[in-house]
Amino acid sequence: MAAKDNAARKPRERKAAVPTVIEAAGSTPKLDRLIHDRLRLGILSALSVNPSLTFSDLKKLLDASDGNLSVHARKLEEAGYIQCAKSFEGRVPKTEYRLSAPGRKALARYLDHMEALIQAMREH
Repeated sequence: MAAKDNAARKPRERKAAVPTVIEAAGSTPKLDRLIHDRLRLGILSALSVNPSLTFSDLKKLLDASDGNLSVHARKLEEAGYIQCAKSFEGRVPKTEYRLSAPGRKALARYLDHMEALIQAMREH
């Protein structure tokens, strides 16, 4: 029985440690969780290459429901990343979004962070 116990206690080979997000990025800043959500990243990305987009434009582009898009756009607006202007075209309400200067900077920081992570993982 002692042979079985010794075999069971044999140390396993350890896998190489996977770098943490902080180690991979080479710095301590944390990923902007507000931007990291798929739909919010989509909103910011779309607005970064368009001067403005309407709610309907974003809804079609991102294949989002009214409620989902509304909630995520509101979070970005509250953070100051996007600006929202509401108006009417005739009797039809129109909501238009623009990327703010702080939003453009936050998106650039997020993309830089993601690029650093990707580069670190390729080098590992």
